[in-house]
Amino acid sequence: MRRVVSLFLRHWSTDRLRRKGSTQPPNGAIGRPLVTAVADHGRRIVASTDVAASALGITTGMTVTKARSYAPDLEVVDADFDADLEGLRQLAFWAGRRYSPIVAVAQPDGLWLDITGCAQLFDTERALVNDLHRRVAAFGLSMQIAVADTAGCAHAVARHVPAGRPVIIEPGDHRKAIALLPVSALRLDQQAVIGLRKLGFERIEQLIATHRAPLAKRFGRNLHRRLDQALGFAPEPIEPIFPDTLPSSRRSFIEPILTAEAFGSVIGDLVTDLVAQLVTMGRGARRLDCFFYRVDGHVQAIRVGTAKPSRDRGHLAKLLTAKVETIDPGLGIEAMLLVAPLVDVMGPEGVGLEGMMRNGRREPDLSALVDALANRFGGQRLFRNAPSASAMPERTVVRGSPIGVAGGATWDEDLPRPCRMLTPPEPIDVTAMMPDHPPAMFVWRRKRFRVTQADGPERLHGEWWREQGMEADRPMMVRDYYQVETQSGGRYWVFRLGDGENPATGPMRWFIHGAFA
Repeated sequence: MRRVVSLFLRHWSTDRLRRKGSTQPPNGAIGRPLVTAVADHGRRIVASTDVAASALGITTGMTVTKARSYAPDLEVVDADFDADLEGLRQLAFWAGRRYSPIVAVAQPDGLWLDITGCAQLFDTERALVNDLHRRVAAFGLSMQIAVADTAGCAHAVARHVPAGRPVIIEPGDHRKAIALLPVSALRLDQQAVIGLRKLGFERIEQLIATHRAPLAKRFGRNLHRRLDQALGFAPEPIEPIFPDTLPSSRRSFIEPILTAEAFGSVIGDLVTDLVAQLVTMGRGARRLDCFFYRVDGHVQAIRVGTAKPSRDRGHLAKLLTAKVETIDPGLGIEAMLLVAPLVDVMGPEGVGLEGMMRNGRREPDLSALVDALANRFGGQRLFRNAPSASAMPERTVVRGSPIGVAGGATWDEDLPRPCRMLTPPEPIDVTAMMPDHPPAMFVWRRKRFRVTQADGPERLHGEWWREQGMEADRPMMVRDYYQVETQSGGRYWVFRLGDGENPATGPMRWFIHGAFA
């Protein structure tokens, strides 16, 4: 099922100016209300407002003279619609690289993202939307986000449901979601909205329940076209945009194609053309987006990535072909476009996927396997454990690229560390003599363990500069670790939080942190 995100940037023009810095207030100062204005028959009309101006009652369409009566210190800047559009395009390029290959500008103040099939990259749809919300908010932009089955519904909800947090309309609920919204939410021209209100139509549910012929005769076909798009009865394609400088290859067909075999054949041709461009550029592909243009105007896409730059035609074509099963051709595909939105420097020789030389012998290159698994199950599920410099055992291991080369920190082989560590360490009840004697017995998960042998303590001091973690991250906290062996033959790694004497070093509670093989 199709899922569309509408990103509504409520104060885009003024937020862009603030972010640009041309109207930035001094540090610690509250900025003056800001609006942009355009000339209109000898007057200046407010084109957009910021949050402060809106709070004072200033609205778009108001004359600047009247706006100054609300805020004498009002800052007025000439509107620059071309710069606003270019800013939206740059934001769309950013969103396209991170969230979905199908991103379009919803002029004049938003974006559309078709996230169908993209939620798995973030585990869930809500995680994707929350990440988008957090990152856009970090840019200093006022926004509202809505997700729905149709672009029209998402657009309407984002602009007419004041929620603050992202609004996610569950699949199949788009009709119910827009029923109580005003008729202006259908993106009708102002004259049509005024005419409908004169006839008593305030909400969309009233339009749904009314015979169409009289309204179509009076207001034209656009009224019900917008209504059908919001309800999902009429198509509303989202035309993706991307920089013209990206390497790309396109094929258009005299007759629409429908089968996976035909898609695979075309993908092979597209990859061949794209690789030729990459060779000329001295680059290798890290991500590929293949767009499928249906005869009904809908655009679908598949996205694949590589663990390292690649120009291997067979490998790239195989990654793309493996995903064509997710494409619904409808009545047929009339064109296909292949784009490389992410490339990286790659020498003319490269390293073949068939293997590499190490210590005088050829070893297989894992890139092909990693790429296939990552594109099937998600890149976040593939990783390699690498050492990290830290005094705390749970932070000596970090996740890295599955084919990356670990550098910098190394594991100290002289220090005893279990093959399996518990995250977080689990509390245990211990019988032990203070201050430095190892446990004689402990209870873990309601099971009693009698200790027969022990080694320790190994004292570790907390990393006081950290604000998160266990209590040992405070300046005076310490951990005393012991290796213990029980009567049943199990070997465990336990520690006491505190030195056993000074209460300032810890509460003297015990934890189990891992088990030895």
